[in-house]
Parts: sequence; structure tokens; C-alpha cells
Amino acid sequence: MAATQTRHFSNRSTPTSLADTVADTIRQQLILGELRAGQHLSEAALSQQLDISRNTLREVFRILIKEGLLRHEPNRGVAVVVPSIADIIDIYRVRRLIECQALEKAWPLHPAHKRMREAVQAAHQAREGKDWKTVGSANMAFHAAIVALSDSERLSAMYEDIAAELRLAFGLLDDPEYLHAPYVDHNARLLQMFMEGQTVAAARELETYLVQSERMVLAVYARQIS
Repeated sequence: MAATQTRHFSNRSTPTSLADTVADTIRQQLILGELRAGQHLSEAALSQQLDISRNTLREVFRILIKEGLLRHEPNRGVAVVVPSIADIIDIYRVRRLIECQALEKAWPLHPAHKRMREAVQAAHQAREGKDWKTVGSANMAFHAAIVALSDSERLSAMYEDIAAELRLAFGLLDDPEYLHAPYVDHNARLLQMFMEGQTVAAARELETYLVQSERMVLAVYARQIS
């Protein structure tokens, strides 16, 4: 769980304190699927693993609780949140607003296209090895790169929180191949359209893709929590 073992996709500005830095580390662990929804976090174990004091860790918890990624349970301590169906619906609503606009308005040679390409390549390699967790992480990186096309640090920071919540919902589903496999070819197609300058068509394709993804996640998620 140490920060040195975590691939970093953060688009936030340089953290201003140790608590900010550690909060970003935990946020990335959520996005990468290294922490699961409902998981209780041991204050003693986590402070030792991250090599920080308990006071600093409590400040980190306060930051992430305020962001809605962790929750405090009376007499049980701090746990990772479990997204609700309403949360998922809202997450996808925000994704469509942010991502489709970013893709439609962007210049096809924007530097973020390199991150999109790297994410597609990583997903293909992981799919060959049936490493579905890594496929999921590559998908998160791909969509974070789409948001980066907007050149808005605020939108990218907002998307990190949304991506963390979405990955928690993904982690509750029993069939990661069913969930993540379709994203690989969809993302490759979006990248190709974008690089060819078909930004309006790519944005429409993305909107359809996100609607389908939302329906699939909600259908499976509803069965899991019922």
C-alpha cells in the first residue's frame, strides 16, 4: 500500500501538506482498485504502512471523508464508502457532461492524447494476460486523459473523486471480465476517431458508450446489493 508501489494518475496541483500528499496516495489506491468498498481501515496498520503519525492519518481521513470517499462509523472507525445506485446515476451524469464536452472541443494533437494512447496499449496487453484489474485501471487512466483535454485542473481534480467512487462500485461486481472487457475496444475506437479529427462524432460515440456502461453497471450492481 506504500506510495512507491502505486502508479499515479493524479491531475491535482502539488500537495501543500503531508496530509494532502497521503490523501492523494489513498485516492489513487481507490482509483486503482487497491481498496474495496466497505473495507475498514486500521489506523494503526495504515499509519505504519504509510510511515506517518496517527495525527496526520486522522487529518487524511478528515479530507477523504469530506470528499465522500471514506466514512466514519461509530465504534467501528473509518471505512471506505459503498456507493449507492443514486451515486452511480449521478456519477455517470457528471461524466457525460465533462467527458463529452472535453472530447468534442479538444485539439486532436493535444498532449493528453499520448496518455489516451498509452492507456489503450496497457489495456490491450492486460487483456491478453486476462489481468482484468489492470484493464480496469487502464480504463480509468483513459477517461482521466479525456478530461485532461479540457486543460482544467479543477475538472481533472473533480474527476479523480468521481473515478474513485466509480472504481469502488466496479469492485463490488463479481465478474470483472464482463465489466471491463468491452471497454478495451471501445476506447481504441474513440482514440482512433479523435486522432482522425472526428471530435464531434467521437463525443457522440462516447455519450452512447457511457449510457450503455451506466445501464450495465446498474443492472449488475442492483443484483449484487439486493
